[in-house]
Amino acid sequence: MLGLSSGLIVFIVAITGCVYCFQDEIRNATEDYRFVKKRDIPYKLPTELAAVAEKELPGKSLHSVQYNGPEKAAIASFYNGFGEEPYYWMVFLDPYSGRVLKTVNENETFFRFILDGHYYLWLPPAYGQPVVAISTLIFTIMLISGIILWWPKKNNRKQRFKVKWNARWRRKNYDLHAVFGFYASMLALVFALTGLVWGFQWFQRGTYFVASGGEELVPYYELQSSGQAASLETHVNQKWIAFQQKYGRLAVIDVHIPHDALSTIEFALNPRPGTYYKTSYFFYDQKTLERLYPKHIYGEYAQTSGAGKLLRMNYDIHVGAILGLPGKILAFCISLIIASLPVTGFLIWYGRKFKKKEPKKRVVASAVQVNARVKVLAEAE
Repeated sequence: MLGLSSGLIVFIVAITGCVYCFQDEIRNATEDYRFVKKRDIPYKLPTELAAVAEKELPGKSLHSVQYNGPEKAAIASFYNGFGEEPYYWMVFLDPYSGRVLKTVNENETFFRFILDGHYYLWLPPAYGQPVVAISTLIFTIMLISGIILWWPKKNNRKQRFKVKWNARWRRKNYDLHAVFGFYASMLALVFALTGLVWGFQWFQRGTYFVASGGEELVPYYELQSSGQAASLETHVNQKWIAFQQKYGRLAVIDVHIPHDALSTIEFALNPRPGTYYKTSYFFYDQKTLERLYPKHIYGEYAQTSGAGKLLRMNYDIHVGAILGLPGKILAFCISLIIASLPVTGFLIWYGRKFKKKEPKKRVVASAVQVNARVKVLAEAE
């Protein structure tokens, strides 16, 4: 019954996961405004790009300006996930000229729709997120118990590792469920466990506690500046120029411009575009430009503990990006098998629950047998 109750949810989560695996590749292939022609001239400064983007979306709060390399558009993000009217907009800009290439409402894109299904089943987050988390937990328990129950005995081992393609459909369906499920089970368990890290705070804290050998996870918090800078734009651009000189144009650099007197200047440096776990986060007091060091795991990557790095890898492991394109292909295939398990499992249950009883065969005597019986009865009389 656990499988039946959570099967539809697991199917939706797995199918949407399949589609989302290749969102970067699909969007890069279909959205030409993400790219620009490389030129040997300096980029526009962060505050210059921010000013252009804010004219496109007046009244909305700028989250960051992101530089993505010499052949890609810069992106100014406007995000507010709270309140009565949450929004998420992206303004794509030519980093060399500052020209607006495209303004996109991310909440109305296809892949945002897919992601909302994966996280919330298209329900309000307050309801959808717990439902997905609990279903993932049930799926994890069933996956572990299924491996234990399925594991074949020595005299039946070879038979249990292959599908009988020439068998009747019920046996074939059973083999697809059991054999494919077994081959995918280890990686499916990885995907389920990484999903639980997001689903439950207690699971995230427990993972960190075990991986660190008994340390408590420090929750993420915002660092604060000592006061408002007299010349904020100068300080932001000054730090940006220093980062450009040190790291060049190959890395992805996110610039967070303070939105009030207590916010910090933040730079997020990602040396491996396409993944996120190696991103280093640098925080500076907007007034004094003194570097600030957080106690949570989102600081400089080289200074993060092993347990912190494990949690930061969670997203890239979950989508397979940690192994590059081959990892995404593998994640796609495993997610497809996971999506098939509730379907084949339901068919197994349905076949057993509503199996048609075969009518008893009536024995019809042959003409010879009838004649012999009549003869015996006549002689007896």
